[in-house]
Amino acid sequence: MINLTDVRKQYSDEVAIGPVDLQIPAGGVTALVGPNGAGKSTLLTMIGRLLGLDAGTIEIGGYDVVSTPSKDLAKIVSILRQENHFITRLTVRQLVGFGRFPHSQGRLNIEDERVISEAIDFLGLQELEGRYLDELSGGQRQRAYVAMVLAQDTDYVLLDEPLNNLDMRHSVQMMQHLRRAAAELGRTIVIVLHDINFAGHYADHICAVKDGKVVHFGPPEEIMTDAVLSSVFDTTVQVIQGPRGPLAVYY
Repeated sequence: MINLTDVRKQYSDEVAIGPVDLQIPAGGVTALVGPNGAGKSTLLTMIGRLLGLDAGTIEIGGYDVVSTPSKDLAKIVSILRQENHFITRLTVRQLVGFGRFPHSQGRLNIEDERVISEAIDFLGLQELEGRYLDELSGGQRQRAYVAMVLAQDTDYVLLDEPLNNLDMRHSVQMMQHLRRAAAELGRTIVIVLHDINFAGHYADHICAVKDGKVVHFGPPEEIMTDAVLSSVFDTTVQVIQGPRGPLAVYY
């Protein structure tokens, strides 16, 4: 479980995060949704200790994010930020191998190689593992980065907009991979999403963020309503029953 208690971050008199009190259950997929500038990515980076807190506490699996040594925290939680992606002359396998650094300190052993291969296989990258990142499509690179995070072998995985710049097919494939990771690998996945319909279909819980605060949290059936979504996004949203569940219509 991820526990946030009275978490605050002050940027200016007009821009602030919190206070946030939130419990994200262990297991499954939790989606952070909300309008641009709501604070979704900021919350995620604070949970992953890439951004400090001004007040409050965050615990992941019982470990305090602020006080737990980095080498120990890196074995509990992994995070992939959208702006941290880079394209260089690394092969897919070399990139995925970076995920083993908290365990191997750069000296890969047989167990590390096994975990790397499993992550590559899980994301369907077997035929691409010898290719360089700059030879891949955007969707293929995104899968490689997610494989790197999975290779870190943490119970908690934080992903900031992993569907960014992906087309429809690759977005669906990515969400299917993440659902499998939660179900088959037992990972707790917290993901920032812009598409409310992906959140409604693939997430177990949806956390709606607005103006730096958590305004709604619950299963999709509680969040995917006209009133809740219209209020969160400040635009008229109608939820209809589609062939595979509720769909938000907002155009």
